[in-house]
Amino acid sequence: MTSPLLPPVAAEVTARAVEDLSARLRKKLDAAVEGCGERAAAGEDGSVTVRFGEDAAVTLRPGPSGVVAEAAQAVCTCLLAPRCLHRAAVLTASPVADAWPWPGGAEDPAPAAEGPSEAEAGVGDEEAASPCGAGPLPALPPFPGLRRDPGAGPAAGQENLPAAAAPDRADGTAPATAAVTVPGAVTGSPGGHGSPGGGEGVAPGGTGAAGRTHDPGGPVAPGGDGGAPVPTAAQVRAGASLWAVGAEALAAGVAAGGAVVQAELLRAAHTARVAGLPGAEAAALRVVRGLRAAREHGAGQRLADLAAAFEALLRTAALLAAGTGGPGLTGSARRAYASGGSLRVHGLCREPVLTATGYGGVVTHLLGADGVPYSLSDVRPGGLARARGAGAASVALGGGVLDHAGLARGGLRIAGATVSADGRLGAGRGVRATPVPGVSWDREPLAALFARPAAEAVAELLARDAEPGLLGCAVQVAGASGEHLLVRELSADGTVRADAPLLRLAPAHPHPELAHTANLRRLAGWPGLALRVVGRPDPDRAATLRPLAVGPVPGAAYTLRLPPEWRDRADLGYDRLQGSHVTGEAPAAAPGPVEPGPDPLADAPLWRVRRLLEAGVAGGRRAVAEAARAPEQAAAYGPLRRSGFTAAAGLAAALVAEADRRPRDAFGRLTDPSADGYAWAWLAASAHLTAARRSVVAASWA
Repeated sequence: MTSPLLPPVAAEVTARAVEDLSARLRKKLDAAVEGCGERAAAGEDGSVTVRFGEDAAVTLRPGPSGVVAEAAQAVCTCLLAPRCLHRAAVLTASPVADAWPWPGGAEDPAPAAEGPSEAEAGVGDEEAASPCGAGPLPALPPFPGLRRDPGAGPAAGQENLPAAAAPDRADGTAPATAAVTVPGAVTGSPGGHGSPGGGEGVAPGGTGAAGRTHDPGGPVAPGGDGGAPVPTAAQVRAGASLWAVGAEALAAGVAAGGAVVQAELLRAAHTARVAGLPGAEAAALRVVRGLRAAREHGAGQRLADLAAAFEALLRTAALLAAGTGGPGLTGSARRAYASGGSLRVHGLCREPVLTATGYGGVVTHLLGADGVPYSLSDVRPGGLARARGAGAASVALGGGVLDHAGLARGGLRIAGATVSADGRLGAGRGVRATPVPGVSWDREPLAALFARPAAEAVAELLARDAEPGLLGCAVQVAGASGEHLLVRELSADGTVRADAPLLRLAPAHPHPELAHTANLRRLAGWPGLALRVVGRPDPDRAATLRPLAVGPVPGAAYTLRLPPEWRDRADLGYDRLQGSHVTGEAPAAAPGPVEPGPDPLADAPLWRVRRLLEAGVAGGRRAVAEAARAPEQAAAYGPLRRSGFTAAAGLAAALVAEADRRPRDAFGRLTDPSADGYAWAWLAASAHLTAARRSVVAASWA
């Protein structure tokens, strides 16, 4: 088990220590790792020592950053050191260091005040909602399986592809999934690109939905789409390495994903980092952390999170190995900031940030005068205390005198602004900011958030293949269901439609020390209350909104009455609602006890595909193959086909068939031991499940 005393260790240090072991010692590594955390003892000089009997002791001496970033910082006293089992076991038992530039590395191009990037913290603005931090996923390259002449050389652009992307197998057969169409697959040349994993944001050199344009540079495919950077030869090789080890780790599953498998993933992650692929490195590190947590039976670990991490890793590796360019796949370890000129931004709300890797802070959401969304973040190491205190911390932007609480209810006029592709405001030396009066929610540009029906806005947000942005709607409180607040959307005239669906408001962050859950419980005690909500739709739950702020509905008789200094809005993560914040009397026909009703996502037979994919993550290829031998296998996907999910049924059947496909020669030896075909089949089923779930979620809002 991991001990809090053990310092984080760089991926390459752990990978090299495991690689240096002999084959005999590697077999003993998992057993040696188990007791390391319990024997850890802190030294007076900041070191940590783990003893193995009387003759061997491993000492870790982290550098100034608190990370063991060099092999010389891990020393063992036994005779076999440094190629000993003790040293490798302690390094494997230590946490994996975040993917960031170590001291003495490349210069950080991002403003220091912006805190960690998504590659460092492993999360973006959805840390709490998505524990694994997988983030949005890029579209897949063309699916393998086309036959070609075995005597011919590799096709153009395929010299560096992994075996999974090569058209033929060793036994001369095509993959079982060759005829399957992957939702959102890219069928263009390597110069094309899919949908990146960096938020809806803006493609490098392109223009986002909101009209924001940036050009961070980078290689561009000749004759491509005019802005999508393509991977270099080193990045293609790094993607091929990531695909190979990712496929093997998926085939092994949690049951066989021990220290050796994790070390191979760490080595591939380091290769991706050297090649300038921070997103790919972060995806590999998330898989390693997920495997460790699952093998240690961590309380917060879910198979769904690990499955999402595997999907993100395989999709990214497949794109890179195929030489397919796209925004978000290449670049520096931190965000690149471009000149944004002069801006006038208005505060919308603030959101506490608390990550699983020990970061805490706040993100203040803003809207430009033209309706373009921006954000200003202050996220640093510190955990819960940092998240709670940062809400009232000063804004480090161009000498501005506002704090985040004042900015969320006020505004700024910014000269010489620097903006990242996803709308983050930078704090460069030439930035100057002047406070301006705030704008209420019923005035432009903030009023535009509430002008559209929620179902229409959610359908557009979920169709972007990215983490959904913020939306606003007016609702009436109907009741509570557990920790969720049940509401119905109000129409433009302030009434509830007879056919309005029952929506769920779930805490944006469930931590009990943050105010989200307590505020939703308070609102549930006021049935019939009309209020405006700004939040983020949950892409994994039917008709669920995670609110960040609430305010009164203009003209409503029974609504909120907030203090003047709150400017008619309450940030649910920081402000606490009280009984004095309600005006008017509840309507005589206030809603009685309500039931949440059926969940279209939970009731859909898609759970069969999800269970199959998670079984593959837990037990590996062998667990999926067992499904092919079950007597009820022939009828297992009947409910899927009868419900219209024919593609999901076909992909699940193809995955089971591929998992059970183990051709052998006359001597009983495997003729195709590669896990590439299985990984492609698993990835296709997982990608389709993600798309199908989003379609069902979007329909649940209508």
